[in-house]
Amino acid sequence: MGGTEHLTVRREGATLVLTLNRPEAKNALSLPMLVGLYDGWVEADEDEAVRSIVLTGAGDSFCAGMDLKALAGRGTDGEHYRDRLKADPDLHWKALLRHHRPRKPVIAAVEGYCVAGGTEILQGTDIRVAGESATFGLYEVKRGLFPIGGSTVRLQRQIPRTHALEMLLTGRPYTAREAADIGLIGHVVPDGTALDRALEIAEQVNACGPLAVEAIKASVYETAEMTETDGLASELKRGWPIFDTADAKEGARAFAEKRQPVYKRA
Repeated sequence: MGGTEHLTVRREGATLVLTLNRPEAKNALSLPMLVGLYDGWVEADEDEAVRSIVLTGAGDSFCAGMDLKALAGRGTDGEHYRDRLKADPDLHWKALLRHHRPRKPVIAAVEGYCVAGGTEILQGTDIRVAGESATFGLYEVKRGLFPIGGSTVRLQRQIPRTHALEMLLTGRPYTAREAADIGLIGHVVPDGTALDRALEIAEQVNACGPLAVEAIKASVYETAEMTETDGLASELKRGWPIFDTADAKEGARAFAEKRQPVYKRA
């Protein structure tokens, strides 16, 4: 199991929990964190025992964005990881889910600040839970920066364009309730319980047929920009083979026998 000094990895049953672990800096993104994130996504993709991923932050924040000191060249954290960036110049974009989409569902558990790069990586997750005191926002424009983690493309596809443009162009903070009202997150829970709720959702996902889960996630993203006709054809192509799997047969048997299915990914 991987991890770095700024990213911890642990297993909760069939769920891989990735924790941004730099609480003294509100989990601002660093090179060790990015390397750990990328390695975590790869581990989840390659380990068939993993059926879901939960992404969360240590301490009282999810992620306060990029470490601006490092961006300005005044930080030295993670210099020993520079060879990883040289070997894969796209690694940081994959880590931030800009250029990589894990096969398994990714559930975000947010407490505290989830701003700038935090809100950007959030857009790469599939299901989102936040504590009621969480704060969201894309602050880049206030600092004369561009939210290049994908927000000018993704945000308008995930929430109404008027809300996307307001968030992008004002750089103002949003409460968890506001974020839920505009559709950026799905659940608002009492502070300190976001991870518990995310793990509960992960368990519900884990109890389902893993081949079906992965195919459904893939179909949703593949068809998002297609016409309805093309999307339905794509859905059929991806979904029909699932009916011939051992997972599907086990699901049918379990239903008939009134028991919980036991899936073995076959």
